[in-house]
Amino acid sequence: MRRNEWSTRLIAASILAVLGHLIAAGSAMAQPVDELKAGQDLVEVNCGQCHAVGMADASPHQAAPAFRKLSDNFPMDALEEAFSDGRIYSGHPDMPEFIATPDQVDAIIAYIASLQG
Repeated sequence: MRRNEWSTRLIAASILAVLGHLIAAGSAMAQPVDELKAGQDLVEVNCGQCHAVGMADASPHQAAPAFRKLSDNFPMDALEEAFSDGRIYSGHPDMPEFIATPDQVDAIIAYIASLQG
């Protein structure tokens, strides 16, 4: 492959990556406000006792990760699979189990995704 072809392909790939990122960010921002508010309400009531559930708060339980930083260590696309049976639980013993409807799971995931930087 010639140098010009390689440069053109690299530029095209970079543009596609940026467009993909913008589309993903736009779709997260395009979530209905009601769904995001429902997700926020659910996590504040069911998770806020331990986790930081907003953009700047601290986690009351020092071992509980802030939701805005979940994507640092956990792939966001895996959340739906993790919550697919409607049960939200963890391997650590002091986290209570929370059972959610499919609509509630969607709202929770949408809200958590909206917090990611």
